Amino acid sequence: QNIEEPFVVRNIEQLKQQTKANDSLKLIPLQNYIPNIQFDWKYADTANFTHQILYHNPIAFLRVEAAEKLKQAALELEKIGLGFKVFDAYRPYAITKKMWQIVPDENYAANPTKGSGHNRGAAIDLTLYSLQTGQELLMPTLFDEFSEKAHHNYMNLPNEVLENRKTLKTIMLKYGFLALNTEWWHYSLPNAALKYHLLDISFSNLKEIAN
Repeated sequence: QNIEEPFVVRNIEQLKQQTKANDSLKLIPLQNYIPNIQFDWKYADTANFTHQILYHNPIAFLRVEAAEKLKQAALELEKIGLGFKVFDAYRPYAITKKMWQIVPDENYAANPTKGSGHNRGAAIDLTLYSLQTGQELLMPTLFDEFSEKAHHNYMNLPNEVLENRKTLKTIMLKYGFLALNTEWWHYSLPNAALKYHLLDISFSNLKEIAN
């Protein structure tokens, strides 16, 4: 089917011009910016709802505002012995189109006519892990398990799991992210669609202009 595409920035030079004119549009690589950050790239593997590898050699980027908020949250988590483990951050728009071709259902994937907060560098999928053991905290479901159990209001869970979900949600909301009701792992900046264009620029091209 033909998808009516919104405006998408596909040219690295275009993005350079935008960021030169407006610092807030910059994308920050998270690897050396966020304390204790770890990665488990679910879309570079088959452990996701499409059961396909959707990209190779990903790099985690977020817009400046999101990166700064996440850093503050990570510094606070460190005090209680926890860190963030990231499943996905910025995602090129072409990947969202690919997801939609595999699973064209808005319960599971972003509709390309609107794009995703991930395509804007303003959304992140993540969990918590223990700095002491390196183990992920128990959460209600695995990543990308789209069942009622993944919803924030699902309460028929062990106390430890409820506490872990609450810890993640509390810290993310405190630093200005919004939760997605149906996915315990997904957080985004409010009003991202008003602030940021959709991007379809490769991880390697973004790396070239990252500070």
